[in-house]
Amino acid sequence: MFGFSVYLNEDWSHEQENYISKMADIGFEGIFTSLHIPEDDASKYRERLMPLLSIVKRKHLKLMIDISGDALKHIGLSIDCPEEIVESGIYGLRMDDGIGLEAIANLSNYLTVGLNASTLTEQDYIQLEKYHANFNRMEAWHNYYPRPETGLDETWFRKKNEWLKCKRFNIVAFAPGDKILRSPLYETLPTLEIHRHQQPLTSSLSLQSDYIVDHVYIGDPGLSDEACSQFIHYLRQDVLLLHAANIKKKWRPYICKEHHSRMDVAKAVIRSEQSRVLNKNEDIPPENTVNRRRGSITIDNNRYKRYKGELQLIKQELPPDEKVNVVGQITDKDLPLLDFIHAGTKFKIVDTQGGA
Repeated sequence: MFGFSVYLNEDWSHEQENYISKMADIGFEGIFTSLHIPEDDASKYRERLMPLLSIVKRKHLKLMIDISGDALKHIGLSIDCPEEIVESGIYGLRMDDGIGLEAIANLSNYLTVGLNASTLTEQDYIQLEKYHANFNRMEAWHNYYPRPETGLDETWFRKKNEWLKCKRFNIVAFAPGDKILRSPLYETLPTLEIHRHQQPLTSSLSLQSDYIVDHVYIGDPGLSDEACSQFIHYLRQDVLLLHAANIKKKWRPYICKEHHSRMDVAKAVIRSEQSRVLNKNEDIPPENTVNRRRGSITIDNNRYKRYKGELQLIKQELPPDEKVNVVGQITDKDLPLLDFIHAGTKFKIVDTQGGA
């Protein structure tokens, strides 16, 4: 599942409502917010939460609220009355400081409970079992890290997640946004330091495929139109959308469309499955047969005989070949997406800058 974040640091606005509707329509299913951010005015939480709960119900979204201590009192609720929390439309509570394990175990019998994935220990798990926690309603949530250099180490993160999986937890982590960034630092909100300022879809796929994360939330409160388009293609059509530059007009019909990666995966290149068949009657003279760097888009020219017309994306540095035309370049920020094109993956290339 993919989710996104909405914060209560400002009065409710039509822009917020439109953003939530847009994200729900894209295919995002969860919303995260917090009731204990130091910079926020906690006295405003209740009035700002009401319209959020309203649209959450209309759009059938799952609202997870980060709390600590008695933070729920700011919105007129209490962990001692879990039925009222459920009736309010809140899907779950992500527990931070100041809440005992017995209370957490009790809450898990009413609604979804998010535990702090990074600090959870074997002893905590034993105590939760003792207090008859409902582990089917428990998730392990990692933090996001606003300050640069403090995001989690990826090796430690993977090992922690392997332990959490052994304990049957679904794991949740954060990917950065790329438009409206969270104050006061505006340095994005990733769980892993290696994902800071990275393209949002790339980070999301990395968390899922490389680190066995089940649910990914966008930490920052805004995605660019470009990032939204990539999520639309991925969530609705199972297509990876790649942006390219330096494509001449004559090459766009060959490049700017949907492709399928061949089922037999090559080490150095991504091969477009049907390109040779589609281009077999084309005249493709040698042109720009230069060094092929990672992300180069190439088309085999007439000199490659029966391979003529094959389109490839280059995964690793390759030398010039008089039989291979370099006809475009995947943008730098989309290069990591090449690692997620596997056997049979659908991908689409769009031109970002035009060309002569």
